[in-house]
Amino acid sequence: MIDISIRHQLGDLSLQTDIQAGPGINALFGRSGCGKTTLINIIAGLCTPNEGHIIIGDRVLFDSGAGINMAPEHRRMGYVFQDARLFPHLSVVQNLTYGMDLLSPGDRRHTVEEISNLLELGALLPRQPTTLSGGERQRVAIGRALLSGPAMLLMDEPLASLDAMHKAEIMPFIERLRDELALPVFYVSHDLDEVIRLADNMIVMSNGTVAVQGSVEQTMARLDVQAFTGPHEAGAVVIATVQNNAETDGLTELLCEAGRIVVPGIDIEPGTSIRLRIRARDVSLATTVPVGSSVLNVFEGTVVDVKEVNGEPHADVLVDVGVPLISRITRRSAKNLDIKPGKTVYALVKAAAIDKPSGQMPGQRTSEGTSEGTSEETNGSPFID
Repeated sequence: MIDISIRHQLGDLSLQTDIQAGPGINALFGRSGCGKTTLINIIAGLCTPNEGHIIIGDRVLFDSGAGINMAPEHRRMGYVFQDARLFPHLSVVQNLTYGMDLLSPGDRRHTVEEISNLLELGALLPRQPTTLSGGERQRVAIGRALLSGPAMLLMDEPLASLDAMHKAEIMPFIERLRDELALPVFYVSHDLDEVIRLADNMIVMSNGTVAVQGSVEQTMARLDVQAFTGPHEAGAVVIATVQNNAETDGLTELLCEAGRIVVPGIDIEPGTSIRLRIRARDVSLATTVPVGSSVLNVFEGTVVDVKEVNGEPHADVLVDVGVPLISRITRRSAKNLDIKPGKTVYALVKAAAIDKPSGQMPGQRTSEGTSEGTSEETNGSPFID
């Protein structure tokens, strides 16, 4: 377990965080200037907080009360920056082994061959950094961090400097290290799509404090989280399992705790777990069973909460249909339908609104180490947004 409780003043930023995290990718999410990078610099030992403690498993990295402040080189943190920061005068293989050569043999967790296979770097090993694409450079930077024998990986917006094509190139490799290495990761991002695709847990920061923390599904189901994600990003994240593909009409049937849900066809093996991001703007509500509707996904549920934003014409409604769904309707509709907690409603989700396969649930890898259901259409990444 990871226990971080620190207080620190840096210019106008007052950082006050209390974080309990576990394995997998823990995404530090928030707007620029909220303290994400400062926090991971503190974890790495590059900045000393005014007070508090940082405990990773049974290792105390910092404790102001006990006078403990472990030096950065002894903290065993692998750090991947926004830009790759490779040594231009060294080859790829020399960059990879730079940190590894400083370790005693007993502290080495992986071989160059293992990391090269994980990140598909074999063909790049003899090359110079100046001949690599942006995505290739970041893969090498990740490999170098992993070969330094880290107890935890810190990634500071590693995709922010890449264009869309190179982001798509590198994301499957980050999923792979998430799924195949027993290594906790703190992943800094202000890109919600990245976080939903890659992270196990979200730590939402605002003005130096932790506003919300929990699993991706729990966090995105909160009506108050849109204050930090942005009003247009409201919507729930649902875990579902692929049941079958209907070849005649191009649809795929999934099963979640709410029941069956139909989406546009995706080439993913039955039995694979995927994430569905169902945006609030794509969910309508009715108080009676719809008749003669084109909507294929209809779920009976109970209103849990209603949130109105001053000055806005809409209201966000949290509905329990077996899983949380959020519906964005006008305040006039909420009044006309008498929408309030405890009321039974029917949530309508258009299948056609769920139409962009682009991510992968943790742990969905085959024994060969490739993504289940990999195809050109899905890029091996079953996250539907």
